[in-house]
Amino acid sequence: MTSPQPPTRRGPRLGGRVWRFATVAIPAAFLLVFFVYPVLAILGRGLVPRWSFDPEPVGRVLTDAGLRGVLWFSVWEAALSTLLTLAIGIPGAWALSRFAFPGRRAARAFVTVPFVLPTVVVGAAFTTIFGTDGSLLAILLAHAFFNTAVVVRTVGGLWSQLAGRSEDAARALGASPVRAFLHVTLPALRPAIVAAGAIVFLFCFTSFGIVLILGGPTRATLEVEIYRQTADQLQLGVAAALAVVQLLAVTAMLLVAGKLQGHRAVALALRPADAVARRARTAKERIALAVVLVGVLGFLAWPMAILVARSFGSDHGLTLDAYRSLDATGPGSALFVPPVHAIATSLRYALGAVVISVIIGGLASLAALRREGRAGRILDGALMIPLGTSAVTLGFGFLIALDRPPVDLRTSPWLVPIAQALVAIPFVVRTVVPLGRGVDPRLRDAAAVLGAAPARVWRAVDLPVLGPALALGAGFAAAISLGEFGATALIARPDNPTLPIAIFRLLGVPGAQNYHAAMALTTILMALTLVVVFAVEAVPGRFAARGARGSRG
Repeated sequence: MTSPQPPTRRGPRLGGRVWRFATVAIPAAFLLVFFVYPVLAILGRGLVPRWSFDPEPVGRVLTDAGLRGVLWFSVWEAALSTLLTLAIGIPGAWALSRFAFPGRRAARAFVTVPFVLPTVVVGAAFTTIFGTDGSLLAILLAHAFFNTAVVVRTVGGLWSQLAGRSEDAARALGASPVRAFLHVTLPALRPAIVAAGAIVFLFCFTSFGIVLILGGPTRATLEVEIYRQTADQLQLGVAAALAVVQLLAVTAMLLVAGKLQGHRAVALALRPADAVARRARTAKERIALAVVLVGVLGFLAWPMAILVARSFGSDHGLTLDAYRSLDATGPGSALFVPPVHAIATSLRYALGAVVISVIIGGLASLAALRREGRAGRILDGALMIPLGTSAVTLGFGFLIALDRPPVDLRTSPWLVPIAQALVAIPFVVRTVVPLGRGVDPRLRDAAAVLGAAPARVWRAVDLPVLGPALALGAGFAAAISLGEFGATALIARPDNPTLPIAIFRLLGVPGAQNYHAAMALTTILMALTLVVVFAVEAVPGRFAARGARGSRG
């Protein structure tokens, strides 16, 4: 009796070719229209005025010792911030992905909250602790505060599905826990660690609000210098040249990270996250788990507690006056619109950004997972570049480039979600790809040999792994949309502010009452993020269950 053979009809092969083309073409077209075109438009205004290239700004950037110092500071502070974030985030990923304990889902959601807070607000919290004298420690800690969620969720997303049998075998053969981790678990996690480190480095390299507030006049990243050249000195040419330098540096770093991630990818034994997490068994495990949770959650809760306390503060002690003042909207109000309106706008934009990010990021992830596809690998790296682009450059580029046919989005409700999705898509890709590369391709081959159609193979083999990853990516996209400020502030309509814009408006008006009202809105933003991320946490289990039903059917 012969074994069933894979389908050989022309239809599925043609459909497969069309699908493979679509996974590359659709994300590439999105990137060209909504990133390359706007960025080239704004750079052209600065470097090629009146269709004639002006070499002076480029020469100034290359020869000015002060500007070279800004580039060097951007590199080494980003490297130190990334190492500190990994040192905090990897233990947090271990605790939240490998162990089951009461409040685990709430803890995972709580870790994501700092990621969406407006930098101006967090900067104010760290200023209370460290002052504004350019403390490097304050900058590094603030960066780690923001980006710990990236490491916990990206590395933890893969770690939570590692079966752990190889590590158990190493332990049974006499390896110590540290040796088993270094030689077995760490190589399996390396693609996710590289992906998380690359994202963290990009955020720290292009840091704006934190360095502007905490760095004082003596420290500046390229992003801060671009803002100063644009807003303070009106040197658009120099700002454009600096933006080009930033893009080139980001591209070089992404090429290195892509090679490291791709070369270290191996097939892994993966299981549903709920089947991997277990209770701590020994006293050492319980002590280590408690120390990590207290340390990581305490580090993140410290600045947030300061913000919440300020929302209840006033000249007369603890009070709810800040929350009551949010209803005082109208022509004389600093907020202009009711806070409920800002909340609804933020949620509406977040939903649009999630839809775009999951569709474009999911297609790009499938292209990147085809190891033989050079176009997929190039697209994988290209989608990361928007993370290293100046928000000022991107926002002005949208205003200049997307205001005329054939792409006229000036009045479109999708303009803001598209801008936010450009930043969120890399998180979807970097969450899905490490897990997808861990799927043993022999499982797909075996399913095909047994006669399963491509859709059936997808449901039985890929969906249980990639579904939870897409859900985590969607959670990141929602969090990014809720907290995005730079580009949104430039392109959002004045009568449709998001929560970060409303907070910024209140902070821009003198008076203690407005300041405390801004802290109240910040507390609302934190609570809203907790609810959204907590809801997303319930989705991976549903994907896994659906995949299990598909594999049985």
